[in-house]
Amino acid sequence: MAIVTFEVVKQKAKELKKQTLTVYFASRDPNLPMYIRIIAILVAAYALSPIDLIPDFIPIVGLLDDIIIVPLGLALIIHLTPPEIIEAAKIKALQSTERPTSYTAAFIFIFIWLTILLLSGQWFYHEFIT
Repeated sequence: MAIVTFEVVKQKAKELKKQTLTVYFASRDPNLPMYIRIIAILVAAYALSPIDLIPDFIPIVGLLDDIIIVPLGLALIIHLTPPEIIEAAKIKALQSTERPTSYTAAFIFIFIWLTILLLSGQWFYHEFIT
């Protein structure tokens, strides 16, 4: 059984960040086919969003998006994107020192959670209060 050290986890996180930035820059390339561009924008926005669809404080399930969904989305975009666009995006990602944050995605996820909270409150009120 392999022992996972902090250094290994740190290296994997660094690689994931680099891939996220690569997808982010690839999504901005006008030569990328529109359907791939839309998926890339969604994946990059979700990966760069400061708010998760599934909050991390929910045991096990909260980390699934970070461990499974985000890497699968990044791998899909890297696989679908033409190699020359990926290479140009990798160069931009290496040159980039700061992580872009998608405030639009954050707003969308806040809106989703508030809507769920509101609907749950209404359901609870109608079921148990009235």
